[in-house]
Amino acid sequence: RINETQSETDIKAKERLKVTTQEVVGLSNGLMQDEIQGEVQSKIKQETTRLTVENMDLEEKLDMKDRIIKKLEDQIKTLTKAIEKTEAPVPSLSKEYVGMMEYKKEDEERIIQNLILDLKPRGVVVNMIPGLPAHILFMCVRYADYLNDADMLKSFMNVTIDGIKQVVKQHSEDFEMLSFWLSNTYYFLNCLKQYSGEEEFMKCNTPQQNKNCLKHFDLSEYRQILSDLAIRIYHQFITVMENNIQPMIVPGMLEYESLQGISGLKPTGFRKRSSSIDDTDTYTMTSILQQLSYFYSTMCQNGLDSELLKQAVKQLFFLIGAITLNSLFLRKDMCSCRKGMQIRCNISYLEEWLKDKNLQSSNAKETLEPLSQAAWLLQVKKITDDDAKEICEHCTSLSTVQIVKILNSYTPIDDFEKRVTPAFVRKVQGMLNNREDVPQLMLDTKYLFQVTFPFTPSPHALEMIQVPSSFKLGFLTRV
Repeated sequence: RINETQSETDIKAKERLKVTTQEVVGLSNGLMQDEIQGEVQSKIKQETTRLTVENMDLEEKLDMKDRIIKKLEDQIKTLTKAIEKTEAPVPSLSKEYVGMMEYKKEDEERIIQNLILDLKPRGVVVNMIPGLPAHILFMCVRYADYLNDADMLKSFMNVTIDGIKQVVKQHSEDFEMLSFWLSNTYYFLNCLKQYSGEEEFMKCNTPQQNKNCLKHFDLSEYRQILSDLAIRIYHQFITVMENNIQPMIVPGMLEYESLQGISGLKPTGFRKRSSSIDDTDTYTMTSILQQLSYFYSTMCQNGLDSELLKQAVKQLFFLIGAITLNSLFLRKDMCSCRKGMQIRCNISYLEEWLKDKNLQSSNAKETLEPLSQAAWLLQVKKITDDDAKEICEHCTSLSTVQIVKILNSYTPIDDFEKRVTPAFVRKVQGMLNNREDVPQLMLDTKYLFQVTFPFTPSPHALEMIQVPSSFKLGFLTRV
């Protein structure tokens, strides 16, 4: 019993000791945390004080720098005003151009090589003023005139003309190149006129363009040389067009059947004619119209003057009419009412093309009048005296020989039509005896209308013209 009481007493004593120990440890930990917290707060106070002092130092330095900057700005203003008072006004940096191209005499060959011989129309003419190469050449001419250097000017004009002759000779079958240099030769000629100082050519000039006139030299002799050269280029240009379109004319205008419903009708007594080309379906009226449109668009792209373009189209239409009519005279199988209708239809296509291109004033339509009258003659009645009289009154563009030839060659296409009687032909011939005309059957397909080069002043100010990098003329100086 005593032992049990002793054990209980020991257990209680141990528990009290444990509690006391825990209290002591807890108190010790609390004291340590208070000390640590105190140290941290002390350090924070020290750091805050240091940063405050440092911030005040920085603010003082910043204020000092602001005062220095203000002082320097005031000094700059004072110096600037002093300079403005003592110095003359500074000229404007934007350069004013006078429409000349400065070059060295030794660069002549490079100019001709890059601007004439190596220049390709395709890709250069897009967004380019018409005749830009010609304008650049003339700006070089103005520079030589400005220097009053007769030898330099004469040399430049000669190499330019020789360069144009050379490029035309090298590309004598190239329609695009011929078109391009016909256009530029024409514009170069016009520039020489417009800026010659001659009153007749200055009427449409602006005051600035009049200032840009040549000062020292008369280039009228060179104008004549250029005019002759332009005529030569024009004739070559026409020849190339004629050579391209000629094979299409007879198949397209005469042989191809475009009218519906009568293609099966054949002149009696004739087999289908074959040509050197596979049958006659190789070329059609559409081929002719497409070729004409190609010529027209190329001439427009190369900036050919509208009056020159009209003269070229008139020459082409004359060729189409003359070749078709000559073929009609030689081929009885084509002298029928059906062919008359076909020819009239094709002529209407050509007239519509002229209207579409706004070329009615070119007089091209008039060149087709003989062919148009021949087509009418094939369709009209050819029996009575009144018919004979009407034929004589209507066919004013055909000679007596031509009218008689068509009447004698006429071939009916069916049993309802009759051949033209010899008596009717004699009657017409008798009525035409008093007419004065050339007794000629075939038209001269080589005939060329006289070309004229109308003076058209350029609206483009020389001082505004810039040289594209594609021209490779970086060695020239625009002034």
